[in-house]
Amino acid sequence: MNLIAAVDRNWAIGLENRLLNSIPEDMKFFRTTTMGKTVIMGRKTLESFPGAKPLKNRRNIVITKDAAYEKEGAVIVHSVEEALAAAADTPGDEVYVIGGESIYRQMLPYCDRAYITFMDHAFEADTWFPDLSADPDWVLFSESQRREHEGIEYLFRVYQRKNTISD
Repeated sequence: MNLIAAVDRNWAIGLENRLLNSIPEDMKFFRTTTMGKTVIMGRKTLESFPGAKPLKNRRNIVITKDAAYEKEGAVIVHSVEEALAAAADTPGDEVYVIGGESIYRQMLPYCDRAYITFMDHAFEADTWFPDLSADPDWVLFSESQRREHEGIEYLFRVYQRKNTISD
Protein backbone atom coordinates (compact mmCIF):
# COMPACT_ATOMS: atom_id res chain seq x y z
CA MET A 1 0.00 0.00 0.00
CA ASN A 2 1.07 3.61 -0.61
CA LEU A 3 0.75 6.99 1.08
CA ILE A 4 0.59 10.26 -0.83
CA ALA A 5 0.87 13.70 0.79
CA ALA A 6 2.19 17.23 0.44
CA VAL A 7 4.22 18.37 3.46
CA ASP A 8 6.13 21.46 4.48
CA ARG A 9 9.68 21.39 5.86
CA ASN A 10 8.25 20.54 9.32
CA TRP A 11 6.11 17.73 7.89
CA ALA A 12 2.95 19.80 8.42
CA ILE A 13 0.05 18.91 6.09
CA GLY A 14 -2.86 21.18 6.93
CA LEU A 15 -4.53 24.01 8.74
CA GLU A 16 -8.22 24.06 9.66
CA ASN A 17 -8.99 21.07 7.41
CA ARG A 18 -7.35 22.68 4.37
CA LEU A 19 -4.13 21.96 2.51
CA LEU A 20 -1.25 24.30 3.32
CA ASN A 21 -0.71 25.33 -0.29
CA SER A 22 -1.96 24.46 -3.74
CA ILE A 23 0.78 23.75 -6.26
CA PRO A 24 -0.69 22.93 -9.70
CA GLU A 25 2.04 20.39 -10.54
CA ASP A 26 1.45 18.63 -7.21
CA MET A 27 -2.33 18.53 -7.81
CA LYS A 28 -1.71 17.05 -11.28
CA PHE A 29 0.71 14.48 -9.80
CA PHE A 30 -1.90 13.49 -7.20
CA ARG A 31 -4.63 13.14 -9.85
CA THR A 32 -2.56 11.10 -12.30
CA THR A 33 -1.05 8.90 -9.56
CA THR A 34 -4.37 8.01 -7.93
CA MET A 35 -6.65 7.97 -11.00
CA GLY A 36 -8.37 4.61 -11.38
CA LYS A 37 -6.99 3.44 -8.04
CA THR A 38 -8.39 2.94 -4.54
CA VAL A 39 -7.96 5.83 -2.08
CA ILE A 40 -8.38 5.56 1.68
CA MET A 41 -9.15 8.66 3.74
CA GLY A 42 -10.84 9.93 6.84
CA ARG A 43 -14.22 11.63 6.88
CA LYS A 44 -12.74 15.10 7.44
CA THR A 45 -10.54 14.69 4.37
CA LEU A 46 -13.56 13.74 2.27
CA GLU A 47 -15.49 16.71 3.60
CA SER A 48 -12.61 19.04 2.65
CA PHE A 49 -13.11 18.21 -1.06
CA PRO A 50 -15.24 20.47 -3.27
CA GLY A 51 -18.87 19.74 -2.46
CA ALA A 52 -17.65 17.11 0.06
CA LYS A 53 -17.88 14.63 -2.83
CA PRO A 54 -15.74 11.52 -3.34
CA LEU A 55 -12.93 11.77 -5.87
CA LYS A 56 -14.03 10.89 -9.41
CA ASN A 57 -12.71 7.80 -11.17
CA ARG A 58 -11.36 6.28 -7.98
CA ARG A 59 -12.71 3.88 -5.42
CA ASN A 60 -13.11 5.98 -2.25
CA ILE A 61 -12.89 4.22 1.10
CA VAL A 62 -13.73 6.54 4.00
CA ILE A 63 -12.95 5.74 7.63
CA THR A 64 -15.25 7.34 10.22
CA LYS A 65 -16.27 6.63 13.80
CA ASP A 66 -19.80 7.82 12.96
CA ALA A 67 -21.82 4.61 12.53
CA ALA A 68 -24.64 6.50 10.78
CA TYR A 69 -22.41 8.29 8.24
CA GLU A 70 -23.30 7.72 4.59
CA LYS A 71 -21.89 9.21 1.40
CA GLU A 72 -22.96 8.32 -2.11
CA GLY A 73 -19.99 7.12 -4.16
CA ALA A 74 -17.93 6.05 -1.17
CA VAL A 75 -17.39 2.84 0.78
CA ILE A 76 -17.86 3.77 4.45
CA VAL A 77 -15.93 1.80 7.07
CA HIS A 78 -15.36 2.33 10.78
CA SER A 79 -11.84 1.06 11.45
CA VAL A 80 -8.46 0.52 9.85
CA GLU A 81 -9.19 -3.20 9.80
CA GLU A 82 -12.43 -2.62 7.87
CA ALA A 83 -10.58 -0.33 5.44
CA LEU A 84 -7.95 -3.01 4.84
CA ALA A 85 -10.68 -5.59 4.27
CA ALA A 86 -12.51 -3.27 1.85
CA ALA A 87 -9.28 -2.77 -0.12
CA ALA A 88 -8.22 -6.43 0.02
CA ASP A 89 -9.38 -7.12 -3.55
CA THR A 90 -7.09 -4.37 -4.90
CA PRO A 91 -3.36 -4.96 -5.47
CA GLY A 92 -1.40 -3.08 -2.78
CA ASP A 93 0.42 -0.89 -5.28
CA GLU A 94 -2.97 0.45 -6.42
CA VAL A 95 -4.10 1.60 -2.95
CA TYR A 96 -3.25 5.11 -1.73
CA VAL A 97 -3.79 6.53 1.75
CA ILE A 98 -4.59 10.22 1.25
CA GLY A 99 -5.18 11.61 4.75
CA GLY A 100 -5.70 13.15 7.15
CA GLU A 101 -3.24 13.07 10.01
CA SER A 102 -4.93 10.35 12.09
CA ILE A 103 -5.49 8.09 9.08
CA TYR A 104 -1.87 8.51 7.92
CA ARG A 105 -0.59 7.54 11.38
CA GLN A 106 -2.92 4.53 11.66
CA MET A 107 -2.23 3.28 8.12
CA LEU A 108 1.55 3.89 8.09
CA PRO A 109 2.40 0.38 9.40
CA TYR A 110 0.57 -1.14 6.40
CA CYS A 111 2.31 0.98 3.76
CA ASP A 112 5.58 0.33 1.93
CA ARG A 113 5.89 3.46 -0.22
CA ALA A 114 5.20 7.15 0.37
CA TYR A 115 4.92 9.77 -2.36
CA ILE A 116 5.73 13.09 -0.71
CA THR A 117 5.64 16.53 -2.24
CA PHE A 118 8.11 18.34 0.01
CA MET A 119 7.62 22.13 0.17
CA ASP A 120 10.75 23.88 1.43
CA HIS A 121 8.75 26.36 3.48
CA ALA A 122 7.30 26.44 6.99
CA PHE A 123 3.56 27.14 7.03
CA GLU A 124 1.23 27.78 9.95
CA ALA A 125 -0.35 24.37 10.59
CA ASP A 126 -2.40 22.26 12.97
CA THR A 127 -1.89 18.79 11.45
CA TRP A 128 1.27 16.84 10.62
CA PHE A 129 2.43 13.81 8.68
CA PRO A 130 4.86 11.41 10.38
CA ASP A 131 8.45 12.55 9.68
CA LEU A 132 9.72 9.74 7.47
CA SER A 133 13.22 11.26 7.31
CA ALA A 134 13.52 10.61 11.06
CA ASP A 135 11.88 7.17 10.96
CA PRO A 136 14.50 4.37 10.93
CA ASP A 137 12.10 2.07 9.05
CA TRP A 138 11.97 4.38 6.00
CA VAL A 139 14.57 5.54 3.49
CA LEU A 140 14.51 8.28 0.87
CA PHE A 141 14.34 6.23 -2.32
CA SER A 142 14.24 8.98 -4.98
CA GLU A 143 13.99 12.73 -5.28
CA SER A 144 13.19 15.10 -8.15
CA GLN A 145 15.03 18.28 -8.96
CA ARG A 146 13.91 21.38 -7.09
CA ARG A 147 11.00 23.26 -8.58
CA GLU A 148 9.32 26.53 -7.69
CA HIS A 149 5.76 27.84 -7.60
CA GLU A 150 4.96 31.38 -6.45
CA GLY A 151 8.18 31.60 -4.45
CA ILE A 152 7.82 28.22 -2.76
CA GLU A 153 10.50 25.68 -3.66
CA TYR A 154 9.36 22.06 -3.67
CA LEU A 155 10.39 18.63 -4.86
CA PHE A 156 8.84 15.23 -5.27
CA ARG A 157 10.24 12.53 -2.99
CA VAL A 158 9.56 8.82 -2.78
CA TYR A 159 10.22 7.07 0.53
CA GLN A 160 10.39 3.29 0.76
CA ARG A 161 10.05 1.06 3.78
CA LYS A 162 13.55 -0.39 4.30
CA ASN A 163 12.52 -4.02 4.57
CA THR A 164 10.79 -3.88 1.14
CA ILE A 165 13.81 -2.78 -0.89
CA SER A 166 15.28 -5.63 -2.88
CA ASP A 167 18.98 -5.83 -3.75
